[in-house]
Amino acid sequence: MINLKSTLQYIQSKANNLSQSLAYSVFLMYYAWKNPDTPAWAKQIIMGAIAYLLAPIDGIPDLTPFIGFTDDLSILSLSLMAIKFYVHDEVKSKAKEAMRRHFKTVDVKSFEDIEGKL
Repeated sequence: MINLKSTLQYIQSKANNLSQSLAYSVFLMYYAWKNPDTPAWAKQIIMGAIAYLLAPIDGIPDLTPFIGFTDDLSILSLSLMAIKFYVHDEVKSKAKEAMRRHFKTVDVKSFEDIEGKL
């Protein structure tokens, strides 16, 4: 028999991990964009990805339970891979600091998951 409480806890942990991965990706993009060494073409990719994230209409509506932000995370991940040479240690450090300021508890695994793809 399915335990409703444990199922809801599992869903909440997955949603929290997804939201932290999404936030960390955005912070990485933001700090890469602010870096004066990041070229214009990379900044255009960053702005396009952020615009997609903020757009009210996208591939999978954000209000769709469980999968609403997966397309946003995919766009951010692909964009990060395109600009990965400009996501250096200083950018990662600033993004981690921002995560600690904005989240009560930070899942370090979300950092590792994103950084492992770069």
